[in-house]
Amino acid sequence: MNTLLRLDGLARGQDAALGLFRLYLGGFLVWGVWDNITSAARMAEFEAFLRALDCPWPALAAPASVWAQLLIGALLIPGFLTRWAGLLLTINFTVAVWLLGRLEAPAEAVAREQFGPMMCVLAGFLLATHGAGKLSLDGLLRKGR
Repeated sequence: MNTLLRLDGLARGQDAALGLFRLYLGGFLVWGVWDNITSAARMAEFEAFLRALDCPWPALAAPASVWAQLLIGALLIPGFLTRWAGLLLTINFTVAVWLLGRLEAPAEAVAREQFGPMMCVLAGFLLATHGAGKLSLDGLLRKGR
């Protein structure tokens, strides 16, 4: 077979790719909610946003979502309990996709608003089903067993 068509060399980089993916996503999640954690005003803004989306119990949902995202990010960075973090990521952002899907706006606008949260749903599925890879705390713990 032509060596240009062989992709098995790329497959060897899958653990590094998963590691970079986890680091970026985890870091982004932590960065994205840090202001809500450190500022009551920003948390109140997020609660108002959820209220405007007609989210049930926005006073409870806002901090629950923020703290869940912080926990998920903190677990993804070192790759610890990655499958559980992926499952929680999927659940958290499925709610966001559902809430945004109820917007009274043109379908194209709703689809654009849902893109980021839907990518988090899919990322969560990927991590929940594939795990963190070898370059992770999960990988080190599994290797030690």
